[in-house]
Amino acid sequence: MSPSLSVVADNDLKTSAPKIETVAQRVRRLQLEAKNLAKDHIRSLNQALVAVEQIAAEISEGGDAYPPGVRDLARRMVEDCEARVQTLEAIVART
Repeated sequence: MSPSLSVVADNDLKTSAPKIETVAQRVRRLQLEAKNLAKDHIRSLNQALVAVEQIAAEISEGGDAYPPGVRDLARRMVEDCEARVQTLEAIVART
């Protein structure tokens, strides 16, 4: 035998009317959301540059298994990525 069902009043509907957001409030909310997404995106770029730097360092130190031109390019990429990461971090720290 199944339990009987009963109707229960939802008192929350009576006490709280939906809050209407003004255009200015919506603009501020969306701008804040966009800034937070941009910070996340910059963080992802920074992490990707660090990963490239690590892989390039491994290749540059890989010895004869890698062609000399590739090792040299990887060594230069390490230096470039390191500088770019530092630049990104400095720019983000100012904001």
